Amino acid sequence: MKKVFAKLKKDKVPFFAFCVLFALYFLILFADFFALYPSSYSNRKMAYQPPNNIYIITPENKLSKPYTYNYIKSFNKDSFSIEYKQDRSKKYYIKFLSKGFEYKLFGLFKTNIHFLSVDKECNFHLLGTDINGCDVFSRLFYGGQISLTIGFLALLISFPIGAIYGGISGYLGGKTDKVLMRIAEGIMSVPSFYLLIILASILPSGMTSLQRFALITAILALIGWAGFSRVIRGMVLSIKNQDYVKAIETIGASKKRIILKHILPQTSSYVIIAITLSVPSYILAESGLSFLGLGIQLPDASWGNMLKEAQEFANILYRPWLLTPGFLIFIAVLSFNVLGDKIRDILDPKTIK
Repeated sequence: MKKVFAKLKKDKVPFFAFCVLFALYFLILFADFFALYPSSYSNRKMAYQPPNNIYIITPENKLSKPYTYNYIKSFNKDSFSIEYKQDRSKKYYIKFLSKGFEYKLFGLFKTNIHFLSVDKECNFHLLGTDINGCDVFSRLFYGGQISLTIGFLALLISFPIGAIYGGISGYLGGKTDKVLMRIAEGIMSVPSFYLLIILASILPSGMTSLQRFALITAILALIGWAGFSRVIRGMVLSIKNQDYVKAIETIGASKKRIILKHILPQTSSYVIIAITLSVPSYILAESGLSFLGLGIQLPDASWGNMLKEAQEFANILYRPWLLTPGFLIFIAVLSFNVLGDKIRDILDPKTIK
């Protein structure tokens, strides 16, 4: 892995993709520290508030500490619309590493220190609010915890199943191989996205978002292992005929030991590549389900259900900050694909020097 990382650093684009992913996962790991408001925050009186501008130059053209102005909501009787105007009578200074709402760091340590905050009198929203008056900036962190982790959780289930299933099928061969592969092909023939929609739609309405999240993860995993097992099976077919495997068989090693200890570890390079290339599909699947209203439900956040609000044409024109989750999904998926392609090139036996 050190050699892989050393070669990765030489190529600027994949290394930049790696840095982007590292930054995203670092931010969601410390979501409460960077968030301006708790996940349960909602102020319907300030629905669709525009993002607060941050200034470092005063009206007198002097350099100042970062500050912002509060927004005042009003109703325009002529256009019958809600308008927001800045109240420039008072400045609210941005505070760094200051006290805010209390949270548990890693779910263990109580603290109230945040990266930045302002006085409570100011409705401070860096990326505005949604229709429920929820802070979009804070919800990006909480939504990322679901959207970016669901892929790895699904892989923890699907990859071990696919690896063991494919290893058994390839090593035993014969009728066992045919039966196991027909089962895998049957699962692969089911349209996965439509199956997800059906399964997600029949989940009980009274389920909590955590329970729904766990079930969606399990569903994604249980339909994703079949294709992976076929590739592992093909690799095992070539590995099992090598001399070292024959030598192990002659000394009486069990089939279980041969598969788990000597054959499957030889597929590790492909597994690493497959992980980086498979995570984006899980991210898109969860986002798609949540976008359709069949995934994570409000008030809990995921990038998919946050993006749902941006499907209205008026919001795209007048409230572009609601498109931010879609931009982050695009960046995360693109970074995984670029990184996966580079790792595939590095671990390809034909290119390793």
